[in-house]
Amino acid sequence: MSNTSIFRSDFIEKAEAIILENISNEQFGVSGLAEIMNMSRSNLLRKIKKDTQLSASQFIRQVRLIKAIELLEQSTLTISEISYQVGFASTSYFTKCFREYYGYPPTELGKEKLVEENMAIQVNVLNRYSWYFLTAISLILLVISVLIFNNESINITKIEKSIAVLPFKNESSDSLNLYFVNGLMESALNNLQKIGDLRVISRTSVEKYRNTNKGIPEIAEELHVNYLVEGSGQRIGDQVLLNIQLIEASSDKPIWVEQYSRKVGDVFALQNEVAKKIAGAIEAIVTPAELKQIEKLPTENLLAYDYYLQALDPFYMKTIQGLEKAIPFFEKAIENDKQFALAYANIAISYYYLDIIQKQKKYNEQINNYADKALLYDSKSDISLIAKALYYMYNEEYRLALPHLEKALEYNPNSSAVVQLLSMLYANYIPDTGKALKYALMGVQLDIGANDSIAKSYIYLNLSNALIQNGFPNEAFSYINKSLDHYPENPYAPYLKTLILFTKNKDIKRTTRSLEREWKKDTTRLDILQDVANFYYYQKDYDSAFFYFKKFIRIKEKYGLNIYPHQDLKIGIVYKKMGLDEQATKFLKSYADYCETDQSIYKSVSMASKYAQEGKNKEAIEQLKNFATQNNYWYWILIYPKIDPLMTALKNYPEFEETMQKIEDRFWGNQMKLRKSLEEKGLI
Repeated sequence: MSNTSIFRSDFIEKAEAIILENISNEQFGVSGLAEIMNMSRSNLLRKIKKDTQLSASQFIRQVRLIKAIELLEQSTLTISEISYQVGFASTSYFTKCFREYYGYPPTELGKEKLVEENMAIQVNVLNRYSWYFLTAISLILLVISVLIFNNESINITKIEKSIAVLPFKNESSDSLNLYFVNGLMESALNNLQKIGDLRVISRTSVEKYRNTNKGIPEIAEELHVNYLVEGSGQRIGDQVLLNIQLIEASSDKPIWVEQYSRKVGDVFALQNEVAKKIAGAIEAIVTPAELKQIEKLPTENLLAYDYYLQALDPFYMKTIQGLEKAIPFFEKAIENDKQFALAYANIAISYYYLDIIQKQKKYNEQINNYADKALLYDSKSDISLIAKALYYMYNEEYRLALPHLEKALEYNPNSSAVVQLLSMLYANYIPDTGKALKYALMGVQLDIGANDSIAKSYIYLNLSNALIQNGFPNEAFSYINKSLDHYPENPYAPYLKTLILFTKNKDIKRTTRSLEREWKKDTTRLDILQDVANFYYYQKDYDSAFFYFKKFIRIKEKYGLNIYPHQDLKIGIVYKKMGLDEQATKFLKSYADYCETDQSIYKSVSMASKYAQEGKNKEAIEQLKNFATQNNYWYWILIYPKIDPLMTALKNYPEFEETMQKIEDRFWGNQMKLRKSLEEKGLI
């Protein structure tokens, strides 16, 4: 237990010692611990929860499992023998608990060997960011279900006026007409999304039902909606035939059915009529502003509209090939209508995603010009506003992106793309954990479905990340396990799980070994590499920290990556410890420059670290006092300062402990307010 003692109060140390004395007794539990400690059971439960964020039974099991891994590493006993020695009556139950706690079965421990590091990087560090993974990681916090944090359970809440528009069927024998039928479905979906009184499931969530044999009740249950729209259609010459029905999920019966036969030239009026009829059947309230948005024509040029529809299918493929195929169709749409805002916006978005994964950027001007044209011709289109927001994000001007996204959500309250981007911005670039979780939970209600196990794995991964940032380690741990259940090869989930586990068990050495093991799987992973170095730094193992930081710097320089600037302080400290004063000075200067330009809520923490490194302890504490007035910061702020060697000198000042306690109290107070706010808004 020595490797965890820096986190333990005297009370917890005493409790651990008592559990270890009785560890082979499978009957020893909460009541026995309370009796030996001369405490009531309720007081014991309350004290353990306060100090560890665990229930008493979880705490006892944790002590047993930590002892188990010590025995596995240091003895030749069998797994069965060790399970009994640490108080598990069943080897199978021990294996289950071990796997849940450490992320792998006890049988794997003996196989664990760290291989010699090979710096001959075979794959370009950026090649791994394929479109699929870029979307999954960048649009962070895309989540799958509405959360209710009640006794660690998470349930889904239905919203009364919730609806999904299923992919329309092409009744024509001509497959080339499919794009036109898809366009009818797309327009119905887009118009309904503009109605704030409805919850409309996103296109990506319903696409998997295009060729399904599932019935209406089953689909509605999977999507957690009360209504479904089904349609079929075809285009014959200049005629559009459309059959459409609105089905109530609970009865599996249509509540509105209509057959249309209209001229192609009347397609826009048809689309608007369908949206208004559906809203009326559900008794949704449509405001005058929303009605105006629904009735606004995207273009009056049918040929331009036809090219636009042909672009959508490859555009929604979300691949490089698909985007490159879509752009010429959007361009032809613009050739036929110079004021076609949606075409301009989608070209800008296409160029953004084509360029964002490239090392050498080349489409900055195109993105800006097309986004400006989109806003010029339709400033109230959520797509136009998204395009301009992406331009600002492309240039790392994240605060300029925010008002465009917030305005887009005002015009389209059901835009899953907007809430995903807002979640990502508040999670990573303009840190505000409360808003990040708020928008993530809004996204829950719009992106309830997922196409496959891999997609679900990333959804659970991002949900887990949102939870741990807001101080819900148990819930985060549950969802990271689900991520791995759906896609065991997910390259990011084991890394996050390792960090979540650290918040629960505070085992620095074990965490370091786990991080090393994950990094060995892909030595281009700078995110893991920097944390391997960090954890050696936290243990004051500066030789090992230097070993990994040196690799970290080498990769950054090789690929011209300007990321993780906050690491320069630790790197400077480690280099100074190694006697490399000149290089250390360069990194410390770089960190000082970073502090000056930092505009996040964490600037005071960064400055406190800078002053602590310079021996200006009083100034450091003053900066921490400033930070103690902030809100909605990461849970990690409560974790890492406790083990950072920089903070050692500050602990001699009574004000330091008082200030850190204020920071911790403020975090938990804000978390309670956040929970209440989300509950009031029906998000949890």
